[in-house]
Amino acid sequence: MKITLDISKLVEEGKLTSEEAEKLTKLAAHDTISLGINILVGFAVVAIAAGAVALAPAPLTAISFGLTLFVAGCAIALNRVQHWMIFGQICLVIGALMLGGGAIAYRADLLATMLIVTCVFCLAAIIARSSLLMALAVLAASACLGARTGYSHASYSLAIFEPTLTVVVFSMVALIAYRASRRLPAEYARLAVTAARTSLLLINFGFWIGSLWGDPLMLIRSLAAKDVSSTLMTKPVIPAMAFSVMWAVALLGAGFWAVRANRRWLVNLVAVFSGIHFYTQWFERLGATPLSVLLGGLVMLASALALWLFNRRVANSS
Repeated sequence: MKITLDISKLVEEGKLTSEEAEKLTKLAAHDTISLGINILVGFAVVAIAAGAVALAPAPLTAISFGLTLFVAGCAIALNRVQHWMIFGQICLVIGALMLGGGAIAYRADLLATMLIVTCVFCLAAIIARSSLLMALAVLAASACLGARTGYSHASYSLAIFEPTLTVVVFSMVALIAYRASRRLPAEYARLAVTAARTSLLLINFGFWIGSLWGDPLMLIRSLAAKDVSSTLMTKPVIPAMAFSVMWAVALLGAGFWAVRANRRWLVNLVAVFSGIHFYTQWFERLGATPLSVLLGGLVMLASALALWLFNRRVANSS
């Protein structure tokens, strides 16, 4: 678990000695350098894999080449050949990305394809201990429920066609991943935390889409209906207002828990999506009027005061 501390303030208050502060600063500097290297490597392998898939004459060529690199990387990583470990991890990550990209280019419309890509990314993430691949594995799993992204000249798009299933499924994934992170060794706990955090993002996106359009439950209704086309243009089964209310309740509950459990990342996530939720409801439900802004500000201020009082009570009781 990562903790954010103001070292200068702790030294001024006498809670840390100068020697202890210097030691912590050096440790943090080492982690910062490692983070920078991992970010550069992550961008590099994604660019290499994407370019190789685009240059391949056919998706099957990218799949074959990616599978070769994937197997070679697995062999090096599993045999723990120290001198070749970094090279093996790079081959493993690039191979997994090429294999997944080639499979998606070949038949992205099949559920089996996305399930295979999810499993490949998850397996590669565990072997290579790659947070990037673990996040991509969770995103690939969301594609099994119809989630899609797009880009068109400075415009990004996100489509989630099953908001309810997205919220339910990835709530379970986040809970399982969080519990696993409490029991796994540090290297694997980091992967579980990445899976949980990516799932939390998808949960909030599911609530967001649902709060705008509701959910017609197309997948569930198509499985039960004889005529699939009759379920494509249907009214929402779960109304948008239900998502709005549940999203607010979920954010409030997560915020209280994050403050109590000292989960700074989750506190930031709740703050960001609370703002998005308010912004969405402001324009979609309340209207952009001075009174609605005033009332919304009072609600947010009251929520902040409640969190402060709750945190103070917990601190005094401990």
